[in-house]
Amino acid sequence: MDIFWYLMRLTKPTLFTNMPVTCEDRDLPGDLFGRLMKEDPSTIKGAEALMLGEMLTLPQNFGNIFLGETFSSYISVHNDSTQEVKDILVKADLQTSSQRLNLSASNNTVTELKPESCIDDVIHHEVKEIGTHILVCAVSYTTQAGEKLYFRKFFKFQVLKPLDVKTKFYNAETDEVFLEAQIQNITTSPMFMEKVSLEPSMMYNVTELNTVETGDEGTSTFGKMSYLQPMDTRQYLYCLKPKSEFAEKAGVIKGVTVIGKLDIVWKTNLGEKGRLQTSQLQRMAPGYGDVRLSLEMIPDTVNLEEPFDITCKITNCSERTMDLVLEMCNTRSIHWCGVSGRQLGKVSPSASLSLPLKLLSSVQGLQSISGLRLTDTFLKRTYEYDDIAQVCVVCPYMSRES
Repeated sequence: MDIFWYLMRLTKPTLFTNMPVTCEDRDLPGDLFGRLMKEDPSTIKGAEALMLGEMLTLPQNFGNIFLGETFSSYISVHNDSTQEVKDILVKADLQTSSQRLNLSASNNTVTELKPESCIDDVIHHEVKEIGTHILVCAVSYTTQAGEKLYFRKFFKFQVLKPLDVKTKFYNAETDEVFLEAQIQNITTSPMFMEKVSLEPSMMYNVTELNTVETGDEGTSTFGKMSYLQPMDTRQYLYCLKPKSEFAEKAGVIKGVTVIGKLDIVWKTNLGEKGRLQTSQLQRMAPGYGDVRLSLEMIPDTVNLEEPFDITCKITNCSERTMDLVLEMCNTRSIHWCGVSGRQLGKVSPSASLSLPLKLLSSVQGLQSISGLRLTDTFLKRTYEYDDIAQVCVVCPYMSRES
């Protein structure tokens, strides 16, 4: 064969490690081991007993390739014969489980290749699929006798998953949604988490809850050194709030809604970068029935037997107009102040109205607000609302004991 093919994966080197051997001075070797380690060029001067050295080691094998990293490889085609060859075409394809990609930087034919000369190429590919990958390298050329020759080689490797990402959704009493993202490093080496952010969908605004405000700057809840050790898990929290144009239309945010996607960027040994983007995260919005009642304002603490104000928001989640009547039913501890059975008027589909109410509590402690009834006069249907919220009732006349 006139043409030889060389392939080498381009990865960052690793720090050289050695196995220090020591003994006490009174042992038979004496200071022999100590002198040998001091003479070893790979050890750190003054700290020869450390396993980590100052020298770098080139990769000895293909190594692991993880999803989100950039696969780089050096390809060299060498003319090992004594004759010149012509019309050389070098092609590199990557075959995955779903597609075949051309990675060659140039698909042009090289006119001639002289003896002991070579054609070099470097290919790059951001790995976006896990599983088996096959790098197919093919060369075609023409000899001086006019014979057209062709050969190819296959290089098979596995792409592994570097992170395990789990998500949980929590629905607040308001329209806010809290997303908890649990990210686990399932590789064998530590990672520096450069960025973990949530790109919201067009319906939401997002607030990251992973920093603590200290003065003018925010400090990460994970500290200054954002390292994730092997098999360690880190939890990130985000608050999503519907944009005003969607929050006003209660019928829009129901059923399955798209929240957004996570963008994760990390670095491994010697700064090799990886990036993953999750698919669009979806959640099932809670069902509120035909009429939704939520609280816009309520105090945390109120005085015993003193009236206090709350503000409710009533939203028509149905596809028809409602004519609502409000009834207020007293409980053992909660007493409503005002006229029960009053007309609220007609509420169009997806429309809402604010309802200020006044009430008082006759019992101390943490009390549950209950007893609101809404009746649709069109269908003669009544909607009951109990355990709307809780309020702490205290006695203002009780003296504190020191």
